[in-house]
Amino acid sequence: MNYRITMSYMSTASDTDPRWTFLSNHALVLITVAADLDARVRDIARDVGITERAAQRIVSELVEVGALVRERVGRRNHYRIHHGAPLRHPLESHRTVADLLQLSRKGLPRPPSPAAPVEEAPAEVVPAEGSHLHD
Repeated sequence: MNYRITMSYMSTASDTDPRWTFLSNHALVLITVAADLDARVRDIARDVGITERAAQRIVSELVEVGALVRERVGRRNHYRIHHGAPLRHPLESHRTVADLLQLSRKGLPRPPSPAAPVEEAPAEVVPAEGSHLHD
């Protein structure tokens, strides 16, 4: 069987390989562009694992909604990220492009490293009101 995988480094060699990712191709394109504001569509497509045509369409859609600004510089495109643009789905619309890029840590400068690493306690699972998690 042939499967279309969204990330080029993913393989379909075994049944344990992932067949999907948590982030959409739009998010992956945005993260890729944020890592290289002069990226060529060919490189974006290769890094995300999609066709050049799909990468071009997604870039155009991101420009259309204001998440990206595309400027022509000679024969190349240069991109600027609109970090304040809201994410589009109602469940994530309270978040911005900057929040998404911070998750990837590729698109934004990393915060300064503390002198000594701080270990965070594992997140506690808190049951929703009325749930039967502990029953």
